[in-house]
Amino acid sequence: MKFDYAFAPTIIGVSIALTQPQIAVALSSAEVAKLGKAITVLIDNKNDSGTGVIIQRQGNTYTVLTAKHVVEAQTEYEIVTPDGQRYALNYKTVKKLPAVDLAILQFTSNQTYAVAKIGNSDVATEGTTAYVAGFPKTSPAFSNSIYNFTDGRITANASKALRDGYALVYSNNTLPGMSGGPVLNDKGELVGIHGRVDTTENFEISDQNPNIIIKTGFNLGIPINSFLKLSAKAGVYAAVKPPSKSVAAPKADDFYIQAGEKYKNGDFKGAIADYTQAIRLNPNYLNAYFGRGVASYNLGDNKRAIADYNQALKINPNYANAFINRGVSRSALGDKQGAIADYNQALKIDPNYANAYINRGIVRSALRDNKGAIADYNQALKINPNYAKAYYNRARTRSLLRDQQGAIADYNQALRINPNYALAYYGLGYAYAGLGDNKQAITNYNQTLKINPNFAPAYYGRGNARAAFGDSAEAMADYSRALRINPNDAKAYYGRGNARAAFKDNQGAIEDYNQALRINPNFAQAYYGRGIVHSALEDKKKAIADFQKAANLYKAQGNTNYYQKALQLIRKLQ
Repeated sequence: MKFDYAFAPTIIGVSIALTQPQIAVALSSAEVAKLGKAITVLIDNKNDSGTGVIIQRQGNTYTVLTAKHVVEAQTEYEIVTPDGQRYALNYKTVKKLPAVDLAILQFTSNQTYAVAKIGNSDVATEGTTAYVAGFPKTSPAFSNSIYNFTDGRITANASKALRDGYALVYSNNTLPGMSGGPVLNDKGELVGIHGRVDTTENFEISDQNPNIIIKTGFNLGIPINSFLKLSAKAGVYAAVKPPSKSVAAPKADDFYIQAGEKYKNGDFKGAIADYTQAIRLNPNYLNAYFGRGVASYNLGDNKRAIADYNQALKINPNYANAFINRGVSRSALGDKQGAIADYNQALKIDPNYANAYINRGIVRSALRDNKGAIADYNQALKINPNYAKAYYNRARTRSLLRDQQGAIADYNQALRINPNYALAYYGLGYAYAGLGDNKQAITNYNQTLKINPNFAPAYYGRGNARAAFGDSAEAMADYSRALRINPNDAKAYYGRGNARAAFKDNQGAIEDYNQALRINPNFAQAYYGRGIVHSALEDKKKAIADFQKAANLYKAQGNTNYYQKALQLIRKLQ
């Protein structure tokens, strides 16, 4: 879905009658879920989808409130009601509110549908219950949009809104396609319109941690009071008048929401400064400590991140997300056992926390407990059978166990769910290379680079596959591309050194091996390759020194085959 926030200059002739209960009491989550399902609609078109909420009925005309970006494109839409009926939307009747990401839609029906009860979003304060309902977008794994209802907590209600009117922040796990859906309080009242999705996952892509998941917990909505005020100013009748709100000094929530926006834009230092201001105003601001920890992690300051997660857990010892993220930071600092302990604690709090199983599996794999890792990925897939990242990580572990066929099956499952999963194509390339099928390997590396042209490991892998075909010129070009993206890739220098040696460019090969060894002084293959070139140049002394260094490293690594080969070459030169 494209989020193009173009504003319409005026609102014309819409009459909205809203009702608000005189007495409201807290309901169970099941009761709110039932109410939410009755008032939530799917807004569908041939290319995309979103969500809306029914806010009024006048005769046979129903009015729906949604996020403006859901209906930004002028195309054909259908409103799908809870009973599955589809009603064509006359786009000429769409009313887009100015300076806020909201739009009003209408459809006509003689059927009876429930209408949302309007709450007071000003009392949706930090720590209060929040529910979000909506229809996640379809995917190859989900051919139909299925109603989704999630619970969470309000983490901020800013007095100064962000761009497009966003001021509510909540911790619910939301998904693309739920934009425009209702944010409900514990009384089942509409207190906001959901608009921005927490992706919930950031990835540190490396050989060690290919798919670590770190929570952000930052979803944004527009308070319903903002809609009431704007509709009143625009001449739209509303039976519920928004409560007056006095201008006050900036509060902790304002700094918190600003920090989240800066984090989203990659300004991690700015985010930390605002989180710190929020904490200064509210020393017990759980989510500000958590957010500052996430920002510190993104700056590579894992010690500071852990300190903030500790503080969050001091405030709430049952905060599973803080255990998850602290585990990520502990793992990054080399404390793998501490990371596992944190993931265990998260699973003790929430036994159905799929991300905790995935992260624990990654750490177990790093500790060479590959069977334990696969057991964790299996558990994640039992919880969510359409979790592409669980298939990806299980495939990677199967590949490490030399089960390339099993790895290929899992990578293909990940791609069935997410056809644009570049890492899964890369993994397929690696698995096919492991089977000696370099033609298929190249095909999959090509697909990886089509999706992500700046993914250096795919150039390196394709270079290896081309070298296996004897195409040293193309291999050299791929290694060079990898090095332009990542000048500290020792393996790419080593590969290019081999390609240059194949062209009898011995000095160029030695330069590349030297570079590889500057980056990784314990790179046995680079010593071995350089030794072969020195031998070709009849520099026996340097060749023997390189082979001896390679032999020592191979022995330490338990690589008996290449250890013996290095010793044989030394004996030939002596």
